[in-house]
Amino acid sequence: MSGQGPSSEKGVNTNLVCQESYACGGSEEAVFECDECGSLQCVRCELELHRQERLANHERIRIGPGHVPFCDSCKGSNGTPVGGGRQRAVVRCQGCKINLCLDCQKRTHSGVNKRKHPLTAYPPPKTAEAISEAGVNEAEAKKARLLEKVCSFLLVDENEEMQVKDEDLFVKKLDCNPDQLLKVVSIFGNTGEGKSHTLNHTFFLGREVFKTSPTQESCTVGVWAALDPIHMVVVIDTEGLLGASSNQGQRTRLLLKVLAISDLVIYRTHADRLHDDLFKFLGDASDAYLRHFTKELKATTARCGLDVPLSTLGPAVIIFHETVHTKLLGSDKPSESVERLLQERFRKLGRFPEAFSSIQYRGTRTYNPPTDFSGLLRTLEQQLDNNTTRSPRSPRVIYKALQALSERFSGEIPDDHLTYNSFFPDEYFTCSSLCLSCGSGCRNSMNHLREGVCHEAKHRCRYSAHYDNRVYTCKACYEGGKEVIVVPKTSASSDSPWLGLARYAWSGYVIECPNCGVIYRSRQYWYGNQDPVDTVVRTEIQHIWPGSDGFLKDNSNAAQRLLDGVSFMAQSVSELSVKPAKAVTSWLTDQIAPAYWKPNSLILTCHRCSEIFQDNDTKHHCRACGEGFCDNCSSKSRPVPERGWGLAPVRVCDACYEQRGIRPELLDADLEDEEGGTLIARKVGEAVQNTLGAVATAIDIPLGLVKDAARPSYWVPDQDILSCYHCQREFTAKLSKHHCRACGQGVCDECSPERRPVPSRGWDHPVRVCNNCNQKPGDL
Repeated sequence: MSGQGPSSEKGVNTNLVCQESYACGGSEEAVFECDECGSLQCVRCELELHRQERLANHERIRIGPGHVPFCDSCKGSNGTPVGGGRQRAVVRCQGCKINLCLDCQKRTHSGVNKRKHPLTAYPPPKTAEAISEAGVNEAEAKKARLLEKVCSFLLVDENEEMQVKDEDLFVKKLDCNPDQLLKVVSIFGNTGEGKSHTLNHTFFLGREVFKTSPTQESCTVGVWAALDPIHMVVVIDTEGLLGASSNQGQRTRLLLKVLAISDLVIYRTHADRLHDDLFKFLGDASDAYLRHFTKELKATTARCGLDVPLSTLGPAVIIFHETVHTKLLGSDKPSESVERLLQERFRKLGRFPEAFSSIQYRGTRTYNPPTDFSGLLRTLEQQLDNNTTRSPRSPRVIYKALQALSERFSGEIPDDHLTYNSFFPDEYFTCSSLCLSCGSGCRNSMNHLREGVCHEAKHRCRYSAHYDNRVYTCKACYEGGKEVIVVPKTSASSDSPWLGLARYAWSGYVIECPNCGVIYRSRQYWYGNQDPVDTVVRTEIQHIWPGSDGFLKDNSNAAQRLLDGVSFMAQSVSELSVKPAKAVTSWLTDQIAPAYWKPNSLILTCHRCSEIFQDNDTKHHCRACGEGFCDNCSSKSRPVPERGWGLAPVRVCDACYEQRGIRPELLDADLEDEEGGTLIARKVGEAVQNTLGAVATAIDIPLGLVKDAARPSYWVPDQDILSCYHCQREFTAKLSKHHCRACGQGVCDECSPERRPVPSRGWDHPVRVCNNCNQKPGDL
């Protein structure tokens, strides 16, 4: 390409002519200079040339008054520099029609022939001091005045804690109208890439709004923000990636929170080639955004009443690439678009940045400092004017979105997570709780318990004998479309403590459904009773989460409930000066006795000898007549088939023994009565001889000897309880330790004076609870 001279050959250069002749024929005034094309271009040529896909990312600058072109002799035929960086011309040779720098003039025009060529000098380039002295134009002066008072402030510290306490203070620090609609631009990149410097020169005319430093240490700690009053943009500066700092996991997670509230993200890289960490960061950020932030941003949208959801699409990304020695991306492959080359790099690394609304490449090659940020600014302005995917919003909404993400995704991250092959592993954003039974992690977001959302595991659980994590649901309700959890326990909710204990001693544990009532008793028929799993309940294995109340499932604490019931009964009977074992045995016998037996409570004297019964005396029933006798008056035995006792000898009184004949009227009448038949004979015989004997034995044995065997699995073991869980007083021989039936913690008597039913644990009647559990509303 041949250079065209100034329109006036004399004096100072005033106008430059297009050097391309692509669309204009070389007759129009030059308006642009393209560094990569190596030529001055008019408006038409610049438009037509850079409409081509391979030339679209070339850096162009607009020519102003007194512009000095590059030396034509410093570049080769393909436009690349010869022997180093290109120099600005100092003269124009009117004979050769080329622009020459001082070195090239001496080298090419020292000969006899060219020494006589007429030369026109260009004005020397203005220095910064000269520009300052000359003053800036009115528009630049206005911008400078707007930026005079702009300063940055710490928005979030390195521990992810908000340093601006509310939205009003956020608006005040931005120094803007609360109703002003703003967009957010943030910058990311490795430590030392010049992120703060880039923001200062792109948005703030070089003013040091964000702190920069020439030292090796990172000068930006946490997240800083400032308002660009020219473009009405909240500009956010972030910490560098790959920096040597503590809490690296939390700091990396903080970057994604900033990215989520941004409309435009600049990824700044200063390297001769694009490194893999750029593509890995953006790919992992996209994946984490879709997995964890979309739902929370939608909730923020609903709370703030926005017309356009914050999470419709992620932010647009601009990769700002500065090189020194190498060409920009795509310049050596003019047939392929830069965006396609970027997507190919993402694909090779197995990353897919689907969350971002767009990814653009903006490169600049810096032969000599300073860096030219004008191309980046033009791209930013184009994106900021585009409201099709991300609309501007008020500063209050911006603050609420960041606050919501900070509250949801917070907490310490264990150091072992830093070894994961991802910038943003799921552990940065999901609940850290692990199932105690199977070790599976919770897949819900962090801090989900604050919203009343229960843990949810990633995998199915396995049964653990230690936690006994089986759960029963009523089969009848399940078939009716409901899922009702049922808890095996010693007594039905409608039973009194005494009657419940008697029925437990006789019929075993009970399964009660809130809808269907009592659906199962483990020894109801004594022989041939089927397992409840085969008949009335469904079994599921559920997860055990740390900090939960454990499992309220089977009768593992039935023994302790039995002891509690026996202790309660023994205490009540003792207060009436009655021996516990005899009183309980007599009472239990009355509950399951045949209808013709005289109740123990009405038997005060022997029916034959009239001897008064004492507390320790045993009352016996004659199986024939049903009256109460002492041992001496009922020592005989004979078969009593007429009462349903079969042909085996049973206890009878002396009078009935002498009347050995069977009265036919009794036999016919009683065999028709189910309560007087064989079934009740079995019940009375086995219950009195075996079950009541075991109950009486349990009363006679000190309760302390069987506590360990009866302790429920969720109780804290006695050996681990050194002090009261609430008042922290140490337990001594005089200060007894007790267990709260609701939480299982060890407490003193003063910290557990109240009694409440704990149906979730299987206690339907008042039992000991600590003060904390007693204050909880509703059923325990």
